[in-house]
Amino acid sequence: MMLMSLMLLAAAAQDPEIDCGNAMAQFELNACAYKEYEHADAAMNAQWKITSARMKVIDTDFDSTQDGRPGYFDTLLAGQRAWLTYRDKHCASEGYTMRGGSAEPMVISGCKAQLTDARTKQLKELIEEY
Repeated sequence: MMLMSLMLLAAAAQDPEIDCGNAMAQFELNACAYKEYEHADAAMNAQWKITSARMKVIDTDFDSTQDGRPGYFDTLLAGQRAWLTYRDKHCASEGYTMRGGSAEPMVISGCKAQLTDARTKQLKELIEEY
């Protein structure tokens, strides 16, 4: 009996499926914008693995004592960390156009999705240069 009660509670706690093609209510629009961001973030993380692995290979073939500058991967990592900070702060600022309103999360997620898609493209193009 206890197990059945726990199963019912778990089922009730699951988020209902939202049809993002027909989203109308603000909570649906917010959820759909966040899903877009999650999709963009997953794509960027996949590209990050490819790009960072390529930079590590380039590092093994490069004699860094030539110029004393950081390696390809270290530079990429520092840039990515700075970019993540920029994205999050910029999108928070953009969200202020709806500050305190129910649409603020949608604006922030939309901004993050857009910038993350652009960053994925940059990461891909970066290794095409080498």
